[in-house]
Amino acid sequence: MNNTSFYTLKWNGDKVSFIDQRLLPNQEVYVTCTSYQEVATVIETMVVRGAPAIGISAAYGIALGLLKANTQNMDEFKKYFDNVANVMAKTRPTAVNLFWAIDRMKKKFYSACEISKDTSTIAKMMVEEALLMYDEDVATNKAIGKNGSAVIKDGMNILTHCNAGALATADYGTALAVIRSAVEEGKKIHVYADETRPFLQGARLTMWELMKDNIDCTLISDNMSGHLMSKKKIDLIVVGADRIAANGDSANKIGTYSVAVLAKYHGIPMYFAAPISTIDINCPDGSKIPIEERSIDEVRKVNGTFICPQNAKAFNPSFDVTPNSLITGIITEKGVVRPPFAEGIRTLVKGGVI
Repeated sequence: MNNTSFYTLKWNGDKVSFIDQRLLPNQEVYVTCTSYQEVATVIETMVVRGAPAIGISAAYGIALGLLKANTQNMDEFKKYFDNVANVMAKTRPTAVNLFWAIDRMKKKFYSACEISKDTSTIAKMMVEEALLMYDEDVATNKAIGKNGSAVIKDGMNILTHCNAGALATADYGTALAVIRSAVEEGKKIHVYADETRPFLQGARLTMWELMKDNIDCTLISDNMSGHLMSKKKIDLIVVGADRIAANGDSANKIGTYSVAVLAKYHGIPMYFAAPISTIDINCPDGSKIPIEERSIDEVRKVNGTFICPQNAKAFNPSFDVTPNSLITGIITEKGVVRPPFAEGIRTLVKGGVI
């Protein structure tokens, strides 16, 4: 059962449905995929986005691919699986949850191959694993919300950047889970959502989610946050993350770093909310996080219309990295990690509780 009034992605027996986030908030349209290739395209084209949601989508895509495999030969089946996994791995480079999900599905696949030599049975086991990952993500997000709500006080004005809500996860969200949980506890808060150029996830998606849940919110353009901070209109900042390095450096949607610098100057706490699966313990620091670059037309156009000369040059990195020195805490399902981050992160990854 969904905790929100919509679903981001849904397994439907032999197909997967996604809400088309490119069309929100003006249209609520669901895209149905019947093949793993279609799921890969949905991820690449940002029909679905957000690190946790990308991971679950890839798991669903792999399960769907195996369910549709047309072979009973185990050697062919294994080669087919490797190809499906590779297709998923090429969709989005920054969100580490994608690779976490693929690795988990790989481990399950080869474990299943030891149990059974029947390809149909193995495919069903893979579907069960993907569905389990979905349920675990929802539970994780609820725990993130509960842990994060402790840093929110009644009456706070909270700024969030991009969309780290139910639309970015299986359900409930990460950064927005913190906000939702605080509201459910009866805290009266107000949220500022910045528009998040160039894809406008804050304007199109975060505002849509918050308004659906009747959470008090105000839209601002990206260049307004410094002004609001200077006027003491923002008490706390909470954002999501697409990859967190072993030292706590955190990659999130482009523009997050700018918000963090402003927050540090104005003495405003800055929290990142993400599941432990977003932590890349093999990435020593933010300089090693790959930054996806997307089409320059996302910068040059809004709703398909040029906002600059048509031959203008443009640059479109989709993410930036906030150094750990600018981060107050990282909210996870196992607790809130605070400086020194490397020690706390090692504890979490090893299965400890903060």
